[in-house]
Amino acid sequence: MSRAGEAFREVYGQAPEGVWRAPGRVNLIGEHTDYNDGYVMPFAVPWGVTAAVSRREDGRVALASLQAPGREVTLDELVPGRVEGWAAYPAGVVWALRERGLPVGGANILVDGDVPAGAGLSSSAALEVSVALALNDLYGLGLPRTEIALLAQRAENDFVGMPCGVMDQMASALGREGHALFIDCRTLKAHPVPLDTGDMTILIIDTRVHHELADGQYAVRREQCEQAAKTLGVVSLRDVEDLAGALSRLSGAPRRRTEHVVCENHRVQAVVGLLRAGAVPEIGPMLNASHISLRDLYEVSCEELDVAVESAVRGGARGARMTGGGFGGSAIALVANDRLEDVKSAVRAAYADRGWQEPRFHPATPAQGAHRLA
Repeated sequence: MSRAGEAFREVYGQAPEGVWRAPGRVNLIGEHTDYNDGYVMPFAVPWGVTAAVSRREDGRVALASLQAPGREVTLDELVPGRVEGWAAYPAGVVWALRERGLPVGGANILVDGDVPAGAGLSSSAALEVSVALALNDLYGLGLPRTEIALLAQRAENDFVGMPCGVMDQMASALGREGHALFIDCRTLKAHPVPLDTGDMTILIIDTRVHHELADGQYAVRREQCEQAAKTLGVVSLRDVEDLAGALSRLSGAPRRRTEHVVCENHRVQAVVGLLRAGAVPEIGPMLNASHISLRDLYEVSCEELDVAVESAVRGGARGARMTGGGFGGSAIALVANDRLEDVKSAVRAAYADRGWQEPRFHPATPAQGAHRLA
């Protein structure tokens, strides 16, 4: 049995009814486009959250973790804002399922995560999706994967209070080994696209920093995009076809956000075509352009991310960009295998020159999405 299953037995005095696993994700390209009804291209990573779960009939939800203190709540206590910390995510999943009118009762839940801490690889989505998939199976709900992702997103939006898009949960729920996932965030149609890196590596560069303004600034960016769409008379920025005309009607931050979103959507589509053609090295310039746009137009980068990207490219990467919400976390670099050590050395040296702590490196391959282990 998995480590989570053995720990479950120790905590709850019985074996779990099952064990499920959901991965984190890294976003290849398509940043801050998901909540603008746009296009994204994440892939599931080898690290994630394992959840051992059993049902219980006394109206209580027990939440335990191998990484943090747990807690227990009643179903009546599942109210947004009532549960804090990591436990809010699985508690929010139970709440979201019940809010949908689905017949979900209590549960014993134990989770074990191995997503690199603070790297921005969406451990929260992995936690939500692993628990949602477990409850879907145990309570015989019959929900399709996309619906599981949406319910996990609702838990994060409305229970935890983080206004994220659905990309992270979709990547975790629908990821496929050896593939990126091209998602249309308006229709929620998701298509696997082969990501055979061959003699290339997608290197995650964990800056090991997270600036506290991140969450508040995320909400600000979303409001600015909504303001721009309203000014332009479109449902969302995904609907902008005449970019030059749109920019002439906007100014300040809404203008910059609009330019990024529209161009980023086109970059995602270009990467889809290149990957389907097997031209993996040629996506490098798209990664570079995405980072410059996120830095200058969307203004969600930071000095540590910029240095990681710039030094990786100087060290020989075909392309690099920040990934995730920004203000810290990780960058990704597309690197030929015979240049990997050169790139790592260049980034390490750039950080050392500034007196920063050494970044961490994680080679990433597209992994399987959420699934039952036992």
